[in-house]
Amino acid sequence: MILEVKGLHSYYGKSHVLQGVDLELEQGQLVCLLGRNGVGKSTTLMSIMGLVRPGAGSVRLKGQELAGRQPFEIARQGLGFVPEERRIFSSLTVMENLLIGRQRTRPGLSGQAWTVERILDSFPRLAERRDNKGCHLSGGEQQMLTIARTLMGNPEVVLVDEPTEGLAPLVAEAVLEMLRTISLAGMTILMVEQNLKAALKLANAFYIMSKGRMVFKGDSQALMAAEEVRRKYLEV
Repeated sequence: MILEVKGLHSYYGKSHVLQGVDLELEQGQLVCLLGRNGVGKSTTLMSIMGLVRPGAGSVRLKGQELAGRQPFEIARQGLGFVPEERRIFSSLTVMENLLIGRQRTRPGLSGQAWTVERILDSFPRLAERRDNKGCHLSGGEQQMLTIARTLMGNPEVVLVDEPTEGLAPLVAEAVLEMLRTISLAGMTILMVEQNLKAALKLANAFYIMSKGRMVFKGDSQALMAAEEVRRKYLEV
C-alpha cells in the first residue's frame, strides 16, 4: 500500500468529526470517497494532509508516518492537495501559478517527474491560457490549474476535494478527463466526489462515509450490487 490510514480521529473543538477512519490506496489507484454533505469527507482529506491535526490515528505514506506533522512537511514527503476552493493566485498568470507549485524532485519518486513542459503538453487548454491571469480563467480552467499546480510538486499521492463542485456538466467532464489522464499516467489519487455517475466512470475503488465512519469499501461492481447501502447513505 502506498497510503494507509488507520484509526483516524479528528475534532473541531469538542465536535468528534472523524471516528476511527480507515482507508488504503494501492500504487496507481484512483479511489473515490463518497457520502452525503457533512459526514466528514473533506475533513478526512484535510486530516491526512495535516490541515486538521488528528487527535489520534496513523497516516503512512510508503511506510513513513505523517500524522502530527505540519502540512508543508507532509507535502515534502509526497502528498499533494487540491482544495475544493481552488485557491489559485488570481493576479498571477497560469505559468506563474505553475512555477509557484514547483518543488525539487525527491529521491525515489515513482514515475516520471511533472515539469512545466509536461503539464502544457498533457493539458492543451492550460497551454492555450498560459499567459492569462488566474482571475480571467473560467471555473473549470481554474480547477485544472489547481490540479496542475499540485502536480508541479511531484507528489506520490494527490488528494482531490470535490473537483466538479459548481461546474457546468461539460466543464466538469473536462476536469474529470484531466484526472483520468493523470491516473492513467500512474498517479495515485484519493478523490471526494458527490456525483456517483461521474465517480463510477473514473474510480477503481470506493469508500462510503457516514457520520465520521466508513460504512462501505469495494469496487464499482460491489457498489452497484449494494443497493441498500446506496439508498441509505448516498441517495437524497
